[in-house]
Amino acid sequence: MPGKFSGEIGDNLIEVTGLVLSAAPMGEYDKRVVILTRERGKLHAFAKGARRPNSPLIGGIRPFCFGTFTLYEGRSSYTVKQISITNYFEEVTSKVEYVYLGYYFLEFADYYSREYGDEFSTLKLLYQALRALSRESLDNRLVRLTYELRMMAMNGDFDEGCFKGLSGTGAYALDFIINTPVERLFTFALSEEVFAELLEAEEENKIRYINRAFKSEEVLNSINIIFS
Repeated sequence: MPGKFSGEIGDNLIEVTGLVLSAAPMGEYDKRVVILTRERGKLHAFAKGARRPNSPLIGGIRPFCFGTFTLYEGRSSYTVKQISITNYFEEVTSKVEYVYLGYYFLEFADYYSREYGDEFSTLKLLYQALRALSRESLDNRLVRLTYELRMMAMNGDFDEGCFKGLSGTGAYALDFIINTPVERLFTFALSEEVFAELLEAEEENKIRYINRAFKSEEVLNSINIIFS
């Protein structure tokens, strides 16, 4: 395990800020959770009793929950002791047209994030992308394209050759996606023509670097919500 950092609060307890990427049942009452944190990258932890009806953890140990997590740091694992959730992303989880794409965003972040790595930029991008999903003024096809492109570029999975045929407007949009501060990233629109050319180039780039299928993407394709 890494040494002390600013989130350590004593007695092998640490406090981290993060977002739950996934949670799975363990045994009769427990859960195993994956949290993308600002301080220690991606962490796997156990939440004992989280499936009990009266557990104080029951509402916050599930995907999309963002907040502060107090963890006990054992020799080989973490245990969730307390949580303080500040955003449940209910705007995303309450509507079918948003939630499946939201799960894809979580899985995409899980793919790129690493344990104990510096994942602050990944967490920030994921948070802003989830916020953008429920904005009726935004095209979720473009939100997805922007999120994927920025995530791949941040992690070095970017081949300029895939984008060499873009029009001037397409090239400008690409530069905006890659270089704009995350807080202002999901604030633009594209014509259908420019979106189509950028999507084609992005798909080529994605095939070149990501050689796996995402379960959530398979669901998206089967129900044909996003690109219909």
